Amino acid sequence: MVPMPDAQRKRVQLPEPPFKVEGRLAEEVAALCDERFEGCYQCGTCSAGCPFVEEMDITPDEVIRFIIMDKKSVLSSKTIWLCSSCFLCAERCPRDINITKIMEALRQLVLRQNIDRLRTSDLPESERRQIPQIAYVSLFRKSIG
Repeated sequence: MVPMPDAQRKRVQLPEPPFKVEGRLAEEVAALCDERFEGCYQCGTCSAGCPFVEEMDITPDEVIRFIIMDKKSVLSSKTIWLCSSCFLCAERCPRDINITKIMEALRQLVLRQNIDRLRTSDLPESERRQIPQIAYVSLFRKSIG
């Protein structure tokens, strides 16, 4: 799956996150995931192989660019939550950057703020019974790290 060329891709304006990240975003992410993402030369191989890239508001290579440029709006992106941790990006990266670990670090930065987007207890009982168990497992795995 190849991402759309920049000319065809709709640019998305991400809002700033509803919390403050102390210090530089790159330092925060590096401390959590121990990855050397500064070596990324934006080849787009990670995005080309990503099975969910069409659903993402920014591509995985753009996520790395946002981190390096200290754009904290990346924490408001739905991309970090859509990453399925399939490791295809990490396997294909010519610079050996594990983007999956970077996505997890970004999710951790958001989760450490204790901002709940959805509480399962707020869902009606009839809806909760229709949600597949694997969806709960996935939600809890991402919520507790």
